[in-house]
Amino acid sequence: MKTAVETRHILDTLETQHPDADTELHYRDAFELLVATILSAQSTDRRVNLVTPALFTRYPDARALSRASAGKLESLVHSTGFFRAKSKALLGMARALVAEHGAEVPADMDALTALPGVGRKTANVVLGHALGVPGFPVDRHVLRVANRLGIAEGEQPEVVEEQLCGALPKSRWTRTSDTLILHGRRICKPTPLCGQCVVCDACDYFHAVDRQREAPAGRAPSRGDRLRPAPAKVEGRSARGRRGATRSR
Repeated sequence: MKTAVETRHILDTLETQHPDADTELHYRDAFELLVATILSAQSTDRRVNLVTPALFTRYPDARALSRASAGKLESLVHSTGFFRAKSKALLGMARALVAEHGAEVPADMDALTALPGVGRKTANVVLGHALGVPGFPVDRHVLRVANRLGIAEGEQPEVVEEQLCGALPKSRWTRTSDTLILHGRRICKPTPLCGQCVVCDACDYFHAVDRQREAPAGRAPSRGDRLRPAPAKVEGRSARGRRGATRSR
């Protein structure tokens, strides 16, 4: 695994390729981002952004959402997939906010992850983007890109989060997560576009592929030659992009 200095240099360079990296979920406050991030699990941000305007018009805050009927909520979020589980999570989350936090979204990791439907990745998204608290969301894109680059090592989100946070100042955590997620979506896909990557020369995965290509015929690649395994599934999917369901930045 690369040193903290090497990691920061790689990420400095990577940010030049994605200078406007941000969450692509549309929101106006922490409550809306929390709802949108829960809905984004196993869905796309684009689909969620199509659903949330009507949802937030009908349920603009936690108190309104806590009084929703399950049937009506399911019909509003149906197209995001897993609509029954998501509706149950949204109702439980809203009722817990009302009962335990005065209907406000708490700016605290433990309090957030105690809410129904909220895992560490979702909490970090809300903390970092809507509440001004440093957070490092780790989704499948972050796992894939960080392991390929060699700036982190592991398939568990919390392990990779700890490694990356340890290499960076807190002020960079959220922006770096956004950058890695966007790079994973656009360039470092499951089948990567290495020719378009500005940090391929520093990438362990890229050099491993080169070694495999150069290995003599009939020789099995060494352990160092082999590509990293695909990362395990993690909570939901990434939440990425730009503020503004009903207002632009």
